[in-house]
Amino acid sequence: MRGGLVTIGTVAALLAAMGLTVLGLGAADNAVASFDASSWLWSTTRSELARVNGVTARVDTRMEVPGGRRHQMQVAQTDRLLILRDLNTGRVSSLDLATLQITATTPTAPGLGVSVALHEDAAFVVDAVQGIVRQLDPRALTPVGEPVRYPPGITGGTFDGAGKLWIAVPSEGTVSAVTAAELPETPGDAPPAGLSPKRVETYDVAEPAHELVVSTLDEGVAVLDRTSASLVTVVGGQTQRAELSMTAPGNLPTRTSGPQVPVTVSGDRSVHVVRDSREVKRFTVPGTGARLSPAVSWAGRFYCADENTGTVYAFDTEGQLVQTVKGSGRPGPVELEVRENHLFINPPDSSTAQVVDDRNQVREVDKYANDVLGGDPPPVAPPPPPPKKPKVSKPGAPKSVTAAAGDASARVSWQAAASNGAEITRYVVEGAGQTHQVGANQRALEITGLTNGETYTFSVHAVNAKGEGPARRSNPVVPTAEVPDPPASVTAEARPDGTVRVSWPEADGQGNKIAKYAVTATSAGASAPAGESAKTELVVPAGQLEYGTQYAFTVTAVSEKGAGSKASPVSNTVVPFTTPKAPTELRASTVADQPGTIAVQWSPAVDNGRPVTKYVVEAAGKSVEVTDVQATVGGLGNGQNVTVKVKAVNEAGAGPEASTTARTVAEPRITVTGSSADATSVTVTFTVDAGGGRATCTAATGGKTASGSCSSLRVTGLTPGTAYTVTLTASNAAGKGTASRAQTTDPVYGVATCKNGPDGDQRTYCDKDVPGRNGNEIFEVPRQDNDRQAGWVPDGHRLRTYCKVKGEDVDAWIYNNNKRSTWWIQVEYKGKTYIPWAWLNLEGGDDLNVLPAC
Repeated sequence: MRGGLVTIGTVAALLAAMGLTVLGLGAADNAVASFDASSWLWSTTRSELARVNGVTARVDTRMEVPGGRRHQMQVAQTDRLLILRDLNTGRVSSLDLATLQITATTPTAPGLGVSVALHEDAAFVVDAVQGIVRQLDPRALTPVGEPVRYPPGITGGTFDGAGKLWIAVPSEGTVSAVTAAELPETPGDAPPAGLSPKRVETYDVAEPAHELVVSTLDEGVAVLDRTSASLVTVVGGQTQRAELSMTAPGNLPTRTSGPQVPVTVSGDRSVHVVRDSREVKRFTVPGTGARLSPAVSWAGRFYCADENTGTVYAFDTEGQLVQTVKGSGRPGPVELEVRENHLFINPPDSSTAQVVDDRNQVREVDKYANDVLGGDPPPVAPPPPPPKKPKVSKPGAPKSVTAAAGDASARVSWQAAASNGAEITRYVVEGAGQTHQVGANQRALEITGLTNGETYTFSVHAVNAKGEGPARRSNPVVPTAEVPDPPASVTAEARPDGTVRVSWPEADGQGNKIAKYAVTATSAGASAPAGESAKTELVVPAGQLEYGTQYAFTVTAVSEKGAGSKASPVSNTVVPFTTPKAPTELRASTVADQPGTIAVQWSPAVDNGRPVTKYVVEAAGKSVEVTDVQATVGGLGNGQNVTVKVKAVNEAGAGPEASTTARTVAEPRITVTGSSADATSVTVTFTVDAGGGRATCTAATGGKTASGSCSSLRVTGLTPGTAYTVTLTASNAAGKGTASRAQTTDPVYGVATCKNGPDGDQRTYCDKDVPGRNGNEIFEVPRQDNDRQAGWVPDGHRLRTYCKVKGEDVDAWIYNNNKRSTWWIQVEYKGKTYIPWAWLNLEGGDDLNVLPAC
């Protein structure tokens, strides 16, 4: 066996060693023997990391992560270190690849919003919601110095090839680089001379409140301004801007290799290639739908994955399709990562991956080969039909456009407009002689340069690929220097019903009454109004915020004069959650070899912000709890139609149930369709309803049995001309079913044979019965007693036979081919009488064995 299994034990404390089971590796020293050109790939279904050697396209080591089954996992890796972040639990673990041991673990908030970055010996945890970038010692996962702080709602957080960590701040329209502090010699110690990571470069790349996407380069960074449809590259301290011809929002890979930056527009399945501050190529990706992963540049080609089918398309520098890598045909994420001079293509939900070398040769990797982890995942249902294309039109008007006055400023916020089938690219805010473009995921803007005492109103409209939608106007506001103070602090609490409670102390109105408070929700790279409240708390309704995503909140106080404060300090981070959704693709089936038992399988439920801790399966009053996505339920009785219900449970409780029906195995039922016989056997044909089980069948009569086929059985060794009743029995796990059939075996006939000889008296020997001995004489007993002779029959007379018995030796001499025997045959002649076998030739070959003994 080539593969190996490494089992990570449960970590009871934040720092724990890992118990190992390594198969196929001679010693721990060999653990990094093939680190060159290798990458660790995550398999969601198996809760397993597989190290894939890019040169051989084979798995050489595996690690099982208990408790991570079907979890999303972020993998950050170098040649010596591997850091995992479980998005479902938030736990971060550091693995030393030289020893294959966990060196440390640390908790983070679960969900989207925190990410891990790793470059050589520098590790960072980026809290995009709070705007905190903290360096960690990857050996101990302890903080190194003080964090770098940004405004809430940053994006990016990946290293370029030169070791700089790049962060974009949409609220400022800037991007900056962070360098790591030197690590102490001993893990966990303070860094030398109190050093901390530093923000070393900052560049203006967009107007404030534009929606930004970051991709790091071999040296520098590319920032996509989705609001203005432009790409800014920062290389060697110089910025260059390229205007793009896209009409829908684009996306970038987290890392780009080489001088060309591909921008993928999923909405129209196009890729725009930028080089040296201009768009140099545009091409279209085959297929339908908008589930494209960002295209990746590798070895003179662009690779783009269709996450609706798992197919990866490869294009040359001219935008021509040159290769298609077939996928699973099922929807699901596809990860493309350039590492160690190879491109690794990994669908986490699939058993296979691909490796592409620098000559663009694609080889498939079986991630489950030489498996040592147990049973296969449930069978995959056929993919759903593609959704119908929605009708596309201009966007609707934004909702709830609200303005609050500040000191020579105003803050405008609004709820999202209906996209009407085409993703919104930006919002446009107009008023006070100003026009501002705002990112589609921002939905709030601070407008400055106003005059206190004057009245202003503002309008907001959305833009998509079809054009500009209708505008909606705000309430009028009058800027004033008499603005209230913001609340001193804000606390957020995610509640099990899906709501989020945001609370704060009463703000100081500076002589004016506070009329209301406006709450803004910030997530990674995004900001939007959450609602308003006249009280010192706001309950954000269930479903308004995305479950499983991290949010923090700020609050502004608005006076009775309509004057608004500055934003409060940012709240703690919360992850909205509620009960899981119902499991999907529920299937229940008969367990053929177990009575009263059904097998149930399903696809995982959407966890809605908290990991699913168990599934409850109910059927006919029986209940079982499992952590997997399959179960068996027994004790249900045989032949029962049962309704099966499955529901998922998480921290919030049990979610809605999915249901289906199944039937337990029933006793077999036999239907006889016919029968036939020969002299010594009976054949019965029949059908069997196996009741969902696997049936075995037998036939019995006259002390003889036969087994085998459940469609036809032949019982042999029977007596000719005898009436039999054949009993058929079919058996399965639930019991037995029987049926019977009457059938008579065929009688056996013989022909009395006596042929006259050639000479003298021989010529009339067989003509008639004469005193003394003669051919074809029949007796009441199996010997030639004159006084027990029953009669005589001429040559060729046909007699029905019954059985055979030993008796007097008789020689038919020349009159029947010198046939001689002590066997006598019981025949039907004046009752049951006997004739020597020497004088009787049995029809069908004169086989004496067909007759039973008398």
